[in-house]
Amino acid sequence: MNELNVVIGAGPVGGALVERLAGENRPTRVVTRRGTADVPAGVEVAAADIAEPGAAERACEGASVVFGCVGLPGYEHWPELWPPLMNGMLRGAESSGATFVFMDNLYMYGPVDGPRTEDMALTNYGDKPAVRAKITRTWQAAHDAGRVRAAAVRASDFYGPGVTLAALGEVTFGRMSRGKSAQTFGDPDQPHSFTYVPDIARALVSVANGGDEVLGQAWHVPNAPDRTVRQLLTAFADEIGVDLKIQTLPPWGMSLLGLINPTVRESKEMLYQWDRPFQADHSKFGARFWDDPTPFEVGIPATADWYRSR
Repeated sequence: MNELNVVIGAGPVGGALVERLAGENRPTRVVTRRGTADVPAGVEVAAADIAEPGAAERACEGASVVFGCVGLPGYEHWPELWPPLMNGMLRGAESSGATFVFMDNLYMYGPVDGPRTEDMALTNYGDKPAVRAKITRTWQAAHDAGRVRAAAVRASDFYGPGVTLAALGEVTFGRMSRGKSAQTFGDPDQPHSFTYVPDIARALVSVANGGDEVLGQAWHVPNAPDRTVRQLLTAFADEIGVDLKIQTLPPWGMSLLGLINPTVRESKEMLYQWDRPFQADHSKFGARFWDDPTPFEVGIPATADWYRSR
């Protein structure tokens, strides 16, 4: 295939996607704000502020597929930052006539009972869930208007090599690898869906290759059977040979710490993800594409190897 793939963002998901595309010998350009990224040989790296439409157009020039893998470093200012980023990605894809595949999460559903499915209503809850719903409506409207051929791939909380800004990231796996207690909030014994980052990359490519009939829709990445946070922290502790110690921050503690820590303050509205079951149904994706997600017995050791290698 000679079609150019443009990957916007070079975090854990963007990086895993680039590795997959490069492994399939697909021409690939990575776009980051600073124009720096650790990429395989032969992958182009470009600098652009994607929130600026002209820059987005130049960054996506010649693309047949634009993958939106943008990540923000924290929760602060999402309502102001996300809409221009989405508009920029859509403008870049539109200007080149490319298919747009957006890597998304599950925030747009808000607090719901039971497993999340792609046909659930979009929420107006809070700040961060509401803005994810807003940008979902933005790409859907662009697709429905015929501006861009678009789809979204939605992942639950993810983990894997390179993942640090996540519940199964620096505050848990990273601290454990340094002999410290894992830090959590909510109830670590509630069942939770977790998505392995290489599976997200595989799903993004699957949807991009899926043809017109899969566009205009959202697709949940397959996950291994749900586990609790405690179960996965125990598996990680066993893998690296340490005793598991967990520090759980109660809601009142989040309120207190949030007075001085903006990340904790912004995290409180997301407590619904962690104080009750948080599950994703991927049966729609499994019926159309594949349903063999990476088991935790493979993903946890690979993640532990990455943390040890740091």
